[in-house]
Amino acid sequence: MQRRALMAGLLASPALAQGGWQPDRPIRIIVPFPAGGATDVWARLCAESMSEMLRVPVLVENRSGAAGMIGADAVAKSAPDGHTLLFTITPLVQSPIVLGQAPYDAVRDFSPIGQMGTTTLVFMCRAALPPRNLAEFITYARAQAAARRSLNLGSWAAGSSAHVFALAMNNRLNMGMTHVAYRGEAPMVTAYLSNEVDCGINSLTSTREHVVSGKLRPLAALGDARAGGMPDVPTFYEQGVDVGRGWSGFIGLLGPARMPPAVHARLAGVFRDTMHREALRARLVAMDTEPVWLGPEDFAATIIRVRDLWTELTRGMDLQLG
Repeated sequence: MQRRALMAGLLASPALAQGGWQPDRPIRIIVPFPAGGATDVWARLCAESMSEMLRVPVLVENRSGAAGMIGADAVAKSAPDGHTLLFTITPLVQSPIVLGQAPYDAVRDFSPIGQMGTTTLVFMCRAALPPRNLAEFITYARAQAAARRSLNLGSWAAGSSAHVFALAMNNRLNMGMTHVAYRGEAPMVTAYLSNEVDCGINSLTSTREHVVSGKLRPLAALGDARAGGMPDVPTFYEQGVDVGRGWSGFIGLLGPARMPPAVHARLAGVFRDTMHREALRARLVAMDTEPVWLGPEDFAATIIRVRDLWTELTRGMDLQLG
């Protein structure tokens, strides 16, 4: 309670709202996935606005590997001076649970700065494949497996939402697909276009242009609601497949633990003001991303909720990570 009261006071301080801590050199935002993926796109969009407000360059650095844990660990072990931040998504908490032996604790080793929003994930396949809807795809995948021509099921990281929910569908429906993990969403999309992977769960932020061009075919949305940018694509549950019901991930900005209160408060305030810019929010909506800003305390609670849900969801599940 004392920490919450202190943080609320700092965020409300007129002095901090007008200036407060000022970085004395460029700020690095580490994205733990390759350039070109959805997380990278979101980070660069926010960095542009933050740089303007902080009056120093805010640079995005891609440091991928180990399902996002390499970049996250680099931030966790960095100096807590506000000059090294992490822009990431739910694999921050998912990957350690699934892969084990994580180099960091997702709750203890970070200072949440703010949530940017959420995005609906969509199961899709290469449009060159015959199926036109989810039911046809299930039948087709089973037939291919029976003929020993199993489809390749891609994911942007082992243990990610894309992996776990697609594998849950694969296992429950006996589709016989083979999982292939990539080091980020951009390489996975490249694999679609080169026919290396047949299907998978992706963000529309990274794949919309290929859906519109007719190269990828969306079949089912994950979670309880259809994607706002593609309302014609029904959810899994609407189509009789109980996969991903109730699931919602996060997109957000964090720093290392033990940041000085004045530094943390200034960054949280700048990120809040960034997320309240109508032009930025409009750009996010156009990118199939729902802007849902949460301050540090609420974002911290979200991270804990997702961690606990993911622990329960994956308990006893054979994720075939080899």
